[in-house]
Amino acid sequence: MRTPFLVLLIVAGCLMMTGCETPPSLPTEDVLEHVDLFIGTGGHGHTFPGPVMPHGMVQLSPDTRLPGWDASSGYHYSDSTIYGFSHTHLSGTGIGDMGDILFLPFTGAIEDTLIAAFSKANEFAEVGRYQVRFDNFDVSAELTVTHRAGIHRYTYDEAADKKLLLDLGHILQANWGHRSLEGWIEFIDDQTIRGYRKSSGWAYNHPIYFYVQFSEPFQVEKAADGLNEVSGYRVEGAHLKTWLSFEDASSNEVMIKVGISSVSAEGAQMNLEAEAGSWDFEMYVDDAQQAWRKALSQISIKGIDESVATNFYTGLYHTRIAPMVAQDSDGHYVGMDKEIHQAPMGYVNYTVFSLWDTYRALHPLMTIIDEEKTALWTQGLIKKYEEGGLLPKWPLASNYTGTMIGYPAVSVLADAMVKGLLDMDVNKVLEAAVAGSKYTPEIAARHAEPRVSRVAPIHSKYVAELGFIPADSVSGSVSYGLENAYYDWCISVIARIAGNDEVADIYERRAGLYKEYFDQESGFMRAKMGDGSWREPFNPYYSDHEDSEYIEGNAWQWSWSVQHDPKGLIELFGGKEAFAAQLDALFSAKTEIEGENASSDITGLIGQYAHGNEPSHHIAYFYNEVGQPEKMQRLLDQILQEFYLPTPDGIIGNEDCGQMSAWYVLNALGFYQVTPGKAEYTIGRPMVHEAEIRLENGNVFRVEVENNSLENKHVVSASMNGSPLDSLTFSHEQIIEGGELRIEMGDIP
Repeated sequence: MRTPFLVLLIVAGCLMMTGCETPPSLPTEDVLEHVDLFIGTGGHGHTFPGPVMPHGMVQLSPDTRLPGWDASSGYHYSDSTIYGFSHTHLSGTGIGDMGDILFLPFTGAIEDTLIAAFSKANEFAEVGRYQVRFDNFDVSAELTVTHRAGIHRYTYDEAADKKLLLDLGHILQANWGHRSLEGWIEFIDDQTIRGYRKSSGWAYNHPIYFYVQFSEPFQVEKAADGLNEVSGYRVEGAHLKTWLSFEDASSNEVMIKVGISSVSAEGAQMNLEAEAGSWDFEMYVDDAQQAWRKALSQISIKGIDESVATNFYTGLYHTRIAPMVAQDSDGHYVGMDKEIHQAPMGYVNYTVFSLWDTYRALHPLMTIIDEEKTALWTQGLIKKYEEGGLLPKWPLASNYTGTMIGYPAVSVLADAMVKGLLDMDVNKVLEAAVAGSKYTPEIAARHAEPRVSRVAPIHSKYVAELGFIPADSVSGSVSYGLENAYYDWCISVIARIAGNDEVADIYERRAGLYKEYFDQESGFMRAKMGDGSWREPFNPYYSDHEDSEYIEGNAWQWSWSVQHDPKGLIELFGGKEAFAAQLDALFSAKTEIEGENASSDITGLIGQYAHGNEPSHHIAYFYNEVGQPEKMQRLLDQILQEFYLPTPDGIIGNEDCGQMSAWYVLNALGFYQVTPGKAEYTIGRPMVHEAEIRLENGNVFRVEVENNSLENKHVVSASMNGSPLDSLTFSHEQIIEGGELRIEMGDIP
């Protein structure tokens, strides 16, 4: 890195000038020092502090909370009790699942119910390591990981009082009927256990196998299925627990290595042996930290103040958790058809695609900083289509969850294609995209899960019949209608690249159907009944999380969901002046959401703009479309400074598998892609003095921001490689070619 020399030059220059303050420096010693794993663990961020490899299969973290919305990741910063440490977790989701294979070290009596107490003063987390000292048990715990294995180190005060609970009945968040269905444990010898657990919840059919090695011999003190004791070298049940003790008086320390697999117990053993052959705990910590240094050091920044580096690198860390590897070390994985597949050469299967969230910023960010994984993920979406018959919208553990709206996978595919990152048969991509936009009984029949109506795009048949989605037939009709119009535009982009103009023309026409929902009189996107009349009564402030025309929002927030055609949207409003006036009204409206069952996802309000949920994430940039970028810049400044803080509750809504963080990372760099599928970025309000992005092709893209400060929030001028920009936009190609984006800031627009 060139920073140390650069910083010396800045300091030397300051010494020669009266009143010069040394600006914050780029992180030079260790980028990991700027990652705070507790950011997002409070409030409703739903992140976890435990260790994980970049996109790793194991997320080993403490479970402090089981029921309720804020148990989605298993951890909440406000809690002071720990049920134990489980090996799989979701980061920032609004629904909970996983929490597989829980261990709890303890001392004293063996009891049916064991819960550890702890204080924040005795808890510590850094990249690659989590540790805690219990208050009610005489033991300290440390955790680290490989990609497919969890590594535990427990240090007991007394060598003669070392005990451990293994709980297979443990689950996270008892909603969606999440429950443990079946399991078994085999005691292979006095230092080895293997087993299996199958659960059903958000992931309807979720098997997981595990293989455990202990650093010293254990004794089985008790095993039970619920309240019924069981015995033998193999025990079975839906709610299995076993209590172990360790009697080696020469050591206070017990290490445990746990490999997992969705394929087989043999796969779990193979994963463990392939990745965790040593008993050197610190070696695993170092390996994890080195992997994260590589993942995070691709971008170097010098922030506008001290909080920027922490927010930025913690955000970048969050963008590197999901999607997660879902494949054994020998290439075997469970497909969307629930069959075991062997991955072809060069292919890696991933899971946890929160596509309705992440198509907006996370996947565009990855097209810049990780072209290889972008290609793998897009190939994987097509592979999931081939296995299951339909593109997924929220695949979890090889299940179609059907969560959220429409068919967002086509956005990721289109964006990768226009950026030249999808190296496969374009006709197969088009086939998958078109199939994802249509409902047929044959597609629905292929899915045995009880959420077929959420998986197959049933609403699409109304588009074909009526040209819109009727509110008296489909809940969330406006949200589906607007999102699908954008997705249809993405399909038209794919079709053009594939050379199929006939299909492209069809989907371009469908992309314009967002106009069917616009009510000229009220100035909002509204719900239509099957007979074409507007649904009454209408209240743009009203939200109902379970039954509304607007999913996780209201008319104020959803009326701008036309990323693909801002010019057409402006015309609907009656021109730039009227459009700007309605934007002003959005950001100045009363910050009140009406309705007894209003969606809890509506957070981070500026007027009725809700940054805590994804439909709002592009709206501020619409000011640039009407020639008022100064308003955009002021709003971006407010969002970046007020809704992203280096505190446990510093993320204003669910982190959503990296989307909230990716929005920050891109905007802090000074630009954002308003329309995935159109390889163009808009300059906003940078939070860096400078940044370097080291690209996979060997090029470097630099951002240099002059006169940047908290007061200077307006862009005065911008140039690319020394040539002035005619507008606040530039292309993806200009990033990949390398060079320098220079932005001059000022306090006057």
